[in-house]
Formats: sequence, structure tokens, C-alpha cells
Amino acid sequence: MAVATTTPYTEKTDEQRAITEMVHQFVDEQVLPIAEHHDHEDSFPDDVVEQMKELGLFGVTIPEEYGGMGLDLTTYSMIVEELSRGWISISGIVNTHFIGSYLLMKFGTDEQKERWLPRMATGEIRAAFSLSEPGLGSDVQAISSRAKRDGDAWTINGQKMWVTNGLRSGLVFLLAKTDPDASPPYKGMTCFITEKEPGASENSGEYAGLTVPPQIKKMGYKGVESTELVYEDYRCPAENVLGGEDEGLNKGFGQMMDALEVGRVNVAARGVGIAQRGLELALRYSQERKTFGKQIADHQAIQFKLADMATKVEAARLLTLKAARLKDAGERSDLEAGMAKLYASEAGKEVVEDSFRIHGGYGYSKEYEIERLYRDAPLLLIGEGTSEIQRMVIGKKLLQRHKI
Repeated sequence: MAVATTTPYTEKTDEQRAITEMVHQFVDEQVLPIAEHHDHEDSFPDDVVEQMKELGLFGVTIPEEYGGMGLDLTTYSMIVEELSRGWISISGIVNTHFIGSYLLMKFGTDEQKERWLPRMATGEIRAAFSLSEPGLGSDVQAISSRAKRDGDAWTINGQKMWVTNGLRSGLVFLLAKTDPDASPPYKGMTCFITEKEPGASENSGEYAGLTVPPQIKKMGYKGVESTELVYEDYRCPAENVLGGEDEGLNKGFGQMMDALEVGRVNVAARGVGIAQRGLELALRYSQERKTFGKQIADHQAIQFKLADMATKVEAARLLTLKAARLKDAGERSDLEAGMAKLYASEAGKEVVEDSFRIHGGYGYSKEYEIERLYRDAPLLLIGEGTSEIQRMVIGKKLLQRHKI
């Protein structure tokens, strides 16, 4: 995997600049014009997704030998920021797919990589991953989904919740308990690569036993589906244990936690993107709207808001880049990824709210884009671990690193 380098005075390499400019233009021309319609209808943006396939966005981090671009996490986070600047639902379609490909690249067997990565790189099949259940969110060790060995397969039973791309994905990376008596519980969990029929709510044939209930209705984050997944005696071939049974059995918790580190960088980048768009809208509106005989941008109160907003965007971006670059360098980044996710998601919410306030009454109207951002931003506060969970992680890791 190529690792990008930058000088102390530049934020992006020439390659990163070229890619992000391409995605920026794509967002301006193809995403922003359709986002309001699809948000209002809660409809899937098929045309945009087809264009994303053509641009190679589903294979950004997949090695070139499997048909991907082989780019690093830092470059990917820059792409996610640009996509989220247009519509976080678009970035959601690639984010869970990216986590699936990351799990395969890092932990998969050679056979698993050869079987799925080439088709994942083109977007022919898309991935989802599943931790949460109806009765739990952040307490992953308490999952109740079970898998039992049965002949040459594992039989899976359980319910999963909040699965982005749960309906249209062809692969779901699922965590289930394979040793319910393990102590501590995380030592008895395995990650399974469960296959399904994309778009089918009732799977049959070789994928029988997997049902996708109607998608969850949400305040924001529309267009991309969030679903439950119900596994009832679903048979998963033994060769679909992530990493194979010899290496992967009862190692699923660690694999998923590793993936969540990059997932948190993803969410941080989404926070930066939505904050950037909120700032752009505020800068534009404040120079168009006039009160008391002058544009509202000339009022000091508005300038102070804009100053704070821009500072938060830049700080969030730098934290996110640091976490991504550490991971690319092979360093532990759990502390930094937690900090980036915490700050960038909170900054996204705060900057969007300030932009909403600058818009005044018009911000409350569905005719203005900021209304959509105002509904979308709260997702980032709870996705990939709530802000409260991030603070727990950060505090714990700080004490570990500075133990006396």
C-alpha cells in the first residue's frame, strides 16, 4: 500500500490533491444537485452510485493486484470528507464497504481475498458490517448472536441492528459468539463473512435463513438504508470464518475493534465534511442577506461565529489527518482516532447549528440545504461509538500511556 508523504507546509501530496479535486468536482456536479430530492423521498441514489463505481471509489484502499487503487487511509479520509461535504449518505455507502474490505485485507485468507476483493473493488458486490443488536449498542461484549458448528458449516442465529447497506450489500461481516462460556466474553467471538442476495428481503436457497425487515425510518441520513438483519438457522460455510478457522476462530472481537479504529477516522472525516459544507453555506448566506442596511457578514456577531466555525473545521481536519497518518505508519491510533471522532463529530454538529442560526428563519425551511445538514449531523455523534464512549476510550488510553 502506498503511503503518502507531505512537507510540513502542505496538507496534500500531488496525488492526493488530484484525487480530492476530482471528487470535489464530482460532488459539486453530481451529488449536491440530487441530494435534496433523494433526502426528501428517502430514495437510494442509484445513478450516483453507478458513477462512484466508474470512478473507482469502492476500491480506493484495495490493493492494485485486486483491481483497486491501493491508496492509504489518509487519502481515503480526504475522499470521505469531500463526499460528506456533499451528502453524508453518499459517504455511508462507501464507508461500511471500506470497513469490510479493510477486514478482508488485514485478516482474510489468500483465498478469501482472491474470491471477494476484485468484485468489491469494482463495486459489483458491496459490503456491510454488523455489531449492534436491538438490545445493545456500544456494549459489544454483550452480543447475543450465536454460531454453532454443524457439519461443514456454522449455523448462525441472532438479530443485528443499524446495519448500513443492510439490504443492498452482498457481504455482511458479522460478529457472533462461538464460545458463549468464554471469560472474558470477548475471547469467544468470531467474525463471519455472511453472503446474501443483494436487494432481497427474504433470502432463499444457499442464503436461506437471512431476513431483512423494512428499513428503519430515520430523522436524517436518508437515501442509504439502515436495517435490521435477522439470522434464523442461517448456514455459513466454515471457509467463511474471517481468516479461516485456524487463525480466525474466537478472534473476531479484536478484528472488529481494529476495524473500528479506521471506522472512527471515517466518521471523523464525515464530521469534517459536513462542517465544511455548513461553513460554506454560512459564508455565502451571510454575504447575501442584508439587515439594517448592510450584509449580515458585516455584523461583528456574525463574524465571530464564522471565525469560531472555521477554526473548528480546521482543528477537526488536522486531528483526523493525524489519526489517519498514524494508522498508515503502522502505529496504534486508538487514542488519536477516538479524539478525532469525538472532536470532529461534535464540531460537525456545532458548526452546522451555527450555520443554521446564521440562516435565521430560512434555515428552518426545506428549501434551504442547511435544513438537511441539521438533521444529518447528529448521526455522527452516535455512529461508531457515542461521544461518551469516545471519552471513556480516550481517558482509558491516556492513563495506559502515562502510567506511573
